[in-house]
Amino acid sequence: MSNPDDPTAVGGAAAPVPVDIDAGILDRMIEIRRHLHRNPELSNREVNTQRYLRQMLADQGIADIRDVAGFGLAVDIVGTGKPSNRKLVIRADIDALPIEEESGVDYASINPGVMHACGHDAHASMGFAVAAHLHRSRDDFGGTVRLIFQPAEEDEPSGGRRVVEEGLLDDVDAAICVHVDPYTQSGKIAVSSGPYTLACDTFDVVVTGSAAHAAKPYEGIDAIAVACSMVTELQKIVSREIDPYDPLVISVTTINGGSAYNVIAGKVTLKGTIRSGSDASRERAWRRVRAILEGIATSHGASVQLDIHKGEPGVVNDVEMTELVVASAKACIGAENVLNTPGWTIADDFGYYSEKRPSVYFRLGIRNEAVGSVFPLHHARFRVDEAALKLGAATLASAATMFLSTQPESLDAQ
Repeated sequence: MSNPDDPTAVGGAAAPVPVDIDAGILDRMIEIRRHLHRNPELSNREVNTQRYLRQMLADQGIADIRDVAGFGLAVDIVGTGKPSNRKLVIRADIDALPIEEESGVDYASINPGVMHACGHDAHASMGFAVAAHLHRSRDDFGGTVRLIFQPAEEDEPSGGRRVVEEGLLDDVDAAICVHVDPYTQSGKIAVSSGPYTLACDTFDVVVTGSAAHAAKPYEGIDAIAVACSMVTELQKIVSREIDPYDPLVISVTTINGGSAYNVIAGKVTLKGTIRSGSDASRERAWRRVRAILEGIATSHGASVQLDIHKGEPGVVNDVEMTELVVASAKACIGAENVLNTPGWTIADDFGYYSEKRPSVYFRLGIRNEAVGSVFPLHHARFRVDEAALKLGAATLASAATMFLSTQPESLDAQ
């Protein structure tokens, strides 16, 4: 795909150039990010977020903004320059998490128990900046960039699945998204081709024993003791049955049971997640979770009900789309700041996009000790180094215009 005479050129297109986004757009980007952070909304409840983003886009003179996937938005920025029938999607997720914020920032959440602890407010604001910039510079390119402000990345029903079901990828050639990364230093971008996030499934377990007086546990079947054995044994699937080079994570994240000091619990519920890097490991994990739970329940004289819910697939980064982002990022932030970093074990419903079209998911470093952006994703003290956002927006805009100018035979979605 790369031109040997110009290692920064991709697929016969001109080498990417740094994108200079207007300072006014960048200021508005930060304003939008802080507004969204202050007013977070949970998955499939993003009604005010949707309304606010629609107004911000309309204020830039962008028309034909449409509702998608429930509380999401989509807008097509159509270039009026050199003719092109190329079409690219840029995904920006917009939902928040059920976390009580402890970040200490001046614009902390005013919605109790809800927080943008995964950076989706940053993603949405970068999406706005890209849309505003491309709209203003549409005479400089041909083709179409479809910005999708996607709801419900964090919970079911998945916004990514709905985007695909509603046909928003049927007429496009490829897709790109960015995710903030508190594990990578601010000012750097990380990306590589191949598997980049894990598939994510969830499970619910009901363990049923028999209640008894706490002074006479032998007269019942202690569902808490049974559940504790289950939690311990489930960990051995990963540590003793799976090749360490084949990613798999099994986590029990909730356990509930019992109601009094003097009563042996007769029922306990568990919730958890299975993250897998291959179809084979995913299927094996399902089988082994069921076999272990049923075996332990039987050995204790209890019963168990297991429900596994298949979630989003893993993201697989297309080789040529990855090269596109690498070239664009090098032009925008310098080759020394572009890292060839393996994927991570989180899940993202952008996996539905990568199943449908050649895609790339890249990470924007936001780790900066000076501003306190050192806490992991989904942490109550999570922060974003806002200085990094202009780099993410510039890389997205550069990759988009470069993609549209690339010869179709080099980046063919068919």
